[in-house]
Amino acid sequence: MSSPTPRTSPATRPSHLARLLLSALLLAVPAVTEAQEIPTPEAFFGHVMGADRELADWDQLSEYYRLLDRESDRLQVVEMGPSTWGNDFQVLLVSSPENLARLDELQATNALLSDPRGASPGDVDRAVENGVVVMAQSFGLHSNEVAATQTAAELAYDMATRDDPVMIEILDNTLSVLFPSLNPDGTNRITEWYREWVGTEYEGSAIPWLYHPYIGHNNNRDAFMQNTVESVYAAHFLFREWVPQAYIDHHEMGGTSARFYIPPYAEPIRPDGDPLVWREMNWYGAHMGYRLEEEGHSGVTSYSLYSGWGHFGFHWITPFHNIAGMLTESARTGRLATPVYLHDDQLQGNRRQLESYEPQVNFPNPWSGGWWRVRNIVEQQKLSAVAALEIAAQNREMVLRNAWRKAQNQIDRGTAAEPITAGVDGPVAGYIIPADQHDPLTARTMVHRLLLQGVDVQEVDESFVHRGRSYEAGSWYVTMAQPKRGVVRWLLDRTFYPDNHFTRNDDGSPIRPYDLATHTMMEFMGVRVDRTPTHLQVPMTRVDWALDAQGRIAVDPGEVTVGSAGYVVDGRQNAAFLAVNHLFDEGIEVRRVDDPGATDLRAGDFLLDTDAPAAVLERVAAETGVDFHPVDDLPTTGVHPTERLRVAMYHRYWGGSMDEGWTRMMLEDFGFPYDSILDPGMTESNLTQKHDVVILPNDPAEVMMGPDPSDFGTGNNIPPEFQSGFGEAGVEALEAFVRNGGTLVTFAQAGELPIEHFPLPVRDVLDGLSSEDYWDPGVTLRTHVNSSHPAAYGMPEQALVLFGFQQGNNQAYEVLVHDRNERVDRVVEFHDRDLMQSGWLLGEEHLAGKAAMVSVRHGEGTVVLIGFRPQHRLQTHGTLKFIFNSLVSGPEPVNGPG
Repeated sequence: MSSPTPRTSPATRPSHLARLLLSALLLAVPAVTEAQEIPTPEAFFGHVMGADRELADWDQLSEYYRLLDRESDRLQVVEMGPSTWGNDFQVLLVSSPENLARLDELQATNALLSDPRGASPGDVDRAVENGVVVMAQSFGLHSNEVAATQTAAELAYDMATRDDPVMIEILDNTLSVLFPSLNPDGTNRITEWYREWVGTEYEGSAIPWLYHPYIGHNNNRDAFMQNTVESVYAAHFLFREWVPQAYIDHHEMGGTSARFYIPPYAEPIRPDGDPLVWREMNWYGAHMGYRLEEEGHSGVTSYSLYSGWGHFGFHWITPFHNIAGMLTESARTGRLATPVYLHDDQLQGNRRQLESYEPQVNFPNPWSGGWWRVRNIVEQQKLSAVAALEIAAQNREMVLRNAWRKAQNQIDRGTAAEPITAGVDGPVAGYIIPADQHDPLTARTMVHRLLLQGVDVQEVDESFVHRGRSYEAGSWYVTMAQPKRGVVRWLLDRTFYPDNHFTRNDDGSPIRPYDLATHTMMEFMGVRVDRTPTHLQVPMTRVDWALDAQGRIAVDPGEVTVGSAGYVVDGRQNAAFLAVNHLFDEGIEVRRVDDPGATDLRAGDFLLDTDAPAAVLERVAAETGVDFHPVDDLPTTGVHPTERLRVAMYHRYWGGSMDEGWTRMMLEDFGFPYDSILDPGMTESNLTQKHDVVILPNDPAEVMMGPDPSDFGTGNNIPPEFQSGFGEAGVEALEAFVRNGGTLVTFAQAGELPIEHFPLPVRDVLDGLSSEDYWDPGVTLRTHVNSSHPAAYGMPEQALVLFGFQQGNNQAYEVLVHDRNERVDRVVEFHDRDLMQSGWLLGEEHLAGKAAMVSVRHGEGTVVLIGFRPQHRLQTHGTLKFIFNSLVSGPEPVNGPG
């Protein structure tokens, strides 16, 4: 696949019309005319932003921004398009009327400073003289952190109406790019849930399902792959069209420690960004803290809690775009818009340079307790947002000059092929992505993802030899002599997370990284990338694939050529499954190769007869990019008819499963129909009669079977109808389904359920190990793959798998000695030593030689235990076929029932 499929089918919500009518009435009441003032948020919404037990939903908020656009010459609304569920995604541009009238000029000026290649010193001087500081701020990415979307409305109003000298200077010297909700669907979903239960015993309870339609809280992990349309919209401004000088993402955190975290980050930082960007974070954060203390806000901390090495969401990847990417985190109430009271002895230190709750340099004024409200959060978020704009406006020329300097520094480092840090030795000039790949279409998808980052990629015009290696025409080259050198380094080269006093506790135990220890795109996607210490000097053309509004590129159509025995589709390609699913939709018969014999075919290739309708194949090739090659020589045996199986996936409440949501997205992107099964569907009759395959995404067995609500902390007063769990009866139904011939596929720790409760003759060798004995917080691991096994068809014999990200999430298997050992197949095995490719791994001896994936015959059916998340956030394209192979019918088993 070349790009994510936009998910824009609107959801019908009962209160949608009511919200629109309310907005219309509120618009009518103040009846804005030229003679009247713009209505305050309080007048428009009927309450102060952040008022107790009040939330404005996205329909109301977006209408308010349209009103500000109509009535103020300081604010423009950019309608980006539909969100995943069809809500409007808006971006607000706020500046002086004079600046808004010359946006094209400002954008060109900003582009020169962010990428000065080819610019003269005079060009840079003029850009600094005539430009304004571009600062982006985002709100509402995590929709259950409810304050930020309310803050955005008040901030937008203030910027549209304030006439004091501070605001005038801000408007004259800056352009604000405001994302008032990075998740409009979730803003509505959370607000509807809260309103439904306010005033009842379930007021403030946690929403039982994901607040983003697919990925919930993981939407802030999507910046470097951009699988959702919301991420694409944000990246359009942040990475490609504007590249601001600074970016702030406003969030909420746990509620029993500091009241407000502001920049800078704590240790460790991720190196290879320009040092100025880290200095800027300190600078902005210091001014925020100054203003907050000046206005009487206590409980503010900085240089703590959140490390500079974090996930590659927007605020942690932006530093490598030469943007001062920052984060604020307010203490949440834990009950959505309902206030909470905290006693002073309930407040405590937390982590990373705030281990104790007492005055210190980065926490000089602890909060003493009392009532905590959403309104408190709105006030401190707004104050920090304006403070950052204020200091940028006061120092416009310095900020702009340093924007050029950061970019030029990175270009110069790349031109000189300077070494990169974190365990990679020697000069690095760039990276070659060979055209000859195990899965060429996935390599093309990776290049597409690099373009979404705004990375400069060149396509080589002819075959060449570089440093003794031969490369085909159509290979790609990514030079380090570009402003986004830091982005390129972390996505295309090995990563070694630091193991030092910053990443260990006083007792020597490791501190978990904030998310994964590595985000190596090429390793995740199974794409070969060659580092080169010298620059490539061959004819090249810049890759300039057009991106549509939702970030998609045009598919490069595949070729269709018939042979005397029909057609073959290369089963090594992920996109082959999308093509085959299209063929299934058309009722076209497909066969699959099990043993190619003496032919040029491979196990896992898909075959079609000569009478397959050419017009359909041409259309499928055009839509997917998959080639239908001619085949003239078929094996006499070792081929089986294949068909699409009926797939079901368990879907729970308790806030929803992000792993389940990512799996839904993957299935839809690759054309697999599926049923989501809640607890009532987990019966033997339903499973056996309606489904062939059941998927259990990564989850502890106790959560699937039915956890104790108290395990979920504050907001756990969940209505009984949303307390899910299929219990022992569901386990029995699943086992009966398998024994009757079904296939159960489990990801990561979900394997605990069949191992312990069926049971199965395998053991998870990682179960019970302490973090001192074994540690794998996001690591790519080297494995041997039995690619002749139907569960691994199309995979290379050597593959990287991702273990991440929390201790206990992953499994490794040992087969127990029993009477039917032949009924367990070790499909994927870890190397005997030197397992880690990137990340952080302690205790590799526990993995060495063990199985990462096994297929277990159980009765008439099969349990496929995958000890990791093969579809991790739809980033690990290199291991998706471990799932896909179980979703189409395979050959008949050879070892019979037992």
